[in-house]
Amino acid sequence: EVQLVESGGGLVQPGGSLNVSCAASGFTSDDYAIAWFRQAPGKEREGIACKSMYTSRTVIADSLKERFTISADYDKNIVYLYMNNPKPEDTAVYYCAAMTSTRCTLSAAVFDHWGPGTQVTLSS
Repeated sequence: EVQLVESGGGLVQPGGSLNVSCAASGFTSDDYAIAWFRQAPGKEREGIACKSMYTSRTVIADSLKERFTISADYDKNIVYLYMNNPKPEDTAVYYCAAMTSTRCTLSAAVFDHWGPGTQVTLSS
């Protein structure tokens, strides 16, 4: 059974940074991809970044490329999302998701495994 566990959310100070991680388990091979999404209250789920654990290819949303990076520890099956220069609109629940594929995408509909999410709030 595939399981995803996010960690690292919480309160983010203006001018600070955020690191969240997603630990994946249950995959029997490395032909899968992990992506980060977020959903703010009253808004649709937004794709942030994707990392292929097979090719190491990265996809990041154009509007977020300047502030977000994604990386992976392939031995531990952990994917990290890093954000700098946080803004009020970054307040959201951040989810990691996984799909069995060698490709990467930010389309939420194709991901069939989701973590419970972690709340990120920009403090005022």
